Amino acid sequence: MQSLWMILACAMFAIMGACIKLAASFGVPLAQIILFRGVPSVLLLLGWAIFTHRRIIPEHPKKHLWRNVSGIASMWLGFYALSNLPLPTAISLNYTSPLFITGYMLLWGGARGDYVRALAVGLGFVGVLGILRPSLGEDQFVGALAGLGAGMLGAVAMMQVRQLGQSGESEWRTVLVFSLCVCISSLGVLWIDGWQSLSWQAWLAALGLGLSGLVGQLAMTRAFGAGKALLTAALQYTTIVFATILGVVFWDEVPDGLAWVGMALVIAAGLLSTWRTYTESRRSRATAKA
Repeated sequence: MQSLWMILACAMFAIMGACIKLAASFGVPLAQIILFRGVPSVLLLLGWAIFTHRRIIPEHPKKHLWRNVSGIASMWLGFYALSNLPLPTAISLNYTSPLFITGYMLLWGGARGDYVRALAVGLGFVGVLGILRPSLGEDQFVGALAGLGAGMLGAVAMMQVRQLGQSGESEWRTVLVFSLCVCISSLGVLWIDGWQSLSWQAWLAALGLGLSGLVGQLAMTRAFGAGKALLTAALQYTTIVFATILGVVFWDEVPDGLAWVGMALVIAAGLLSTWRTYTESRRSRATAKA
C-alpha cells in the first residue's frame, strides 16, 4: 500500500505542476499561486474536521514547527531557483531530496546496509538527469545554491513528515497545519504586492492546482508515515514520468530517445525498491511463523 500511496501522490503532484504551468500562462502571480496551493486544503480539511468533531490542535507542535519551517523554506527556495535557472536545472536540483534522505538513512537512520534502495535512488536521479538535461551558466551559482538548498530542506521536511506519522499524528492534521503556514507565507507577499484580478481560466487552473496538491499531500504524508523512507524516496521520481506524459498529451512536448531511457531508469528504480520491500516483508512473515 505504501507504494500505491506514493504513486498516487506523484501523479497528483504532476497534475499540480501542469495546473501551475497553466495558471502562470494565464498571468497568475507567484504569491497567488502559492496561496491557491494552500487555500483548498485549509477550507476542505478544516470544514471536515469541524463537521466530524475532530481535534484540530496538533498533538506534536514542535515537530510541526520544524516540518513547516523546512517545508516552506524549501518551497520558496525552489521557486527562486525556478525563477533564476533553466527549468530542467531547477527541477533536477529540487529532486536531490531523495539523495539527501538516502545519505541520512545510510549514515544515521538505521539503514546502513540498505544499498539496494540506495542504488534505486541513484538510478532514479540519473534517470531524472536523462529526462531533463540540466545546464548551468557561470552567473547562476546563487540560483544553483538555492535549488540545492530546496532539495536539502525538502529532505528535512519529508523526514519530519515521517516522524509525525510514526508519532501517531493524523495525515490530515499534518497537511492542514502545513497548508495554513503556506497561506500565511503567501499573504505576507500579497500584502506588499497587492491582489491581481484573474480570468475564469486562471481560476480553474488555480482550483485544479489546489485540489491536486491537497490529494497529493495527503497521499505523500500517508506514504512517508507508513513505511520505508528509501522506498518512498525512490518512488518520488515517478513524478517526472507523469509530468512528461502530461507534457506529451497537452503541450506536444515529445521526449527524445535519451529522455525515454531516463524514464525507463526512473521506473526501474521504483520497481527495484518495491521488490526490495516485498522480499523484506516475505522474509519477516516467514521469520514470524517460524
